Amino acid sequence: MQYFVRRSLIIEQQLFRSHVLAYFGATTAQAEELLVYNQNVFDHKILTHTIQFPLSPEAHVAAWEEYAMAARSVGTFEALKRVLVQLRFPVVEGISQTEAYRIATCRGVVVDGITQATGLVLQQPEKLRLIIHPSLAGTIPVLLTENREDFVSLVQALTKRNEPQPIPASMGACIVSGFNNWDRVRQYRQKWEAESFANRYQTNWQEEFQRLIPQKELYQDKFMILSGGSYSNVSASDMELEESQWQSLSLKIRLEHECTHYFTRRLFNSMRNNILDELIADYRGIVAATGFYRADWCLRFLGLESLPDYREGGRLQNYRGQPPLSDGAFTILQALVKAAAENLQCIHAEYSENSTDSNMKPLILMCLTHLTLEELASPKAEFYIQQTLDKLQTVFTVSRI
Repeated sequence: MQYFVRRSLIIEQQLFRSHVLAYFGATTAQAEELLVYNQNVFDHKILTHTIQFPLSPEAHVAAWEEYAMAARSVGTFEALKRVLVQLRFPVVEGISQTEAYRIATCRGVVVDGITQATGLVLQQPEKLRLIIHPSLAGTIPVLLTENREDFVSLVQALTKRNEPQPIPASMGACIVSGFNNWDRVRQYRQKWEAESFANRYQTNWQEEFQRLIPQKELYQDKFMILSGGSYSNVSASDMELEESQWQSLSLKIRLEHECTHYFTRRLFNSMRNNILDELIADYRGIVAATGFYRADWCLRFLGLESLPDYREGGRLQNYRGQPPLSDGAFTILQALVKAAAENLQCIHAEYSENSTDSNMKPLILMCLTHLTLEELASPKAEFYIQQTLDKLQTVFTVSRI
């Protein structure tokens, strides 16, 4: 019975989304593209009856707290070079295909003596900072650099296998997830070998290593890389703000934006390069930085401040999907995003005025993950938010530490 009820709800939702797309002028072919692209993939089955915020730190945070302590003595870049093997290699085309790089990054072989390990070059290594940042989703390590070239180099080293792949100018932050930290593997081995003399034999370690592999929380890390500079590559003059004020706001928006991606990843097992994820993250970032939500800011960040004209270089083009949306579908997407942002502004004003509950912040974020872009862009957006909020409040309790 539950299967048929759920099936009926899915069909009803699909029909509603199709009607919204038709209202915005989508052809049948464009609607088919957008129904796939805008499909909601957040996994809400993991919610329990009680969620306590902030969430407890993940296992890797303890190691990064040690790195932060070391950084206070020798500097962040020097401390991290000792433990993150990618920082021991330069960014050079083709380096990821070399045997030296593969054995260092895929097998954890010590790089001392490897001729290719000449080190990552940063323009201002002294300005690299490591922050252990508290967030709703738990404590997370943050690498922050004010130098744009250094940000690009760090992203290429830690997410592009030290290959010089292009990084969009509008990209000022990223979350590194599933990062194999060989320093943590070495720490694990040292503790394991100390438990028994027999554990010092290489064959025994190989067996233990095979048991370690499925336990990814023991060696895979999540952390952020953040740049200074203007958020979404939008200038202070375009924002009609003083340069110093905009730089300060940019950092706050960028940090909370990435924390929101971390929030959806931990709670709902999803963190996509998708415009719905970006709308939710920009919403939270703007509110955290200013205390309220401005749709015009969000639209400018995405290149949509002058619709129907799209500004080339706006962030929206970074989320066109794989395979990329057709030009026609991308045009419809722009209109959907504009309507969704304007609805979000009305929704935030409604709930910020009528609620002083500190739990409303995570609850609203959770509500937004239940919607599709079509629902958020429709005139029924506020109804869907309230309906979802009522359901969430009856299913489980949110508490604060």
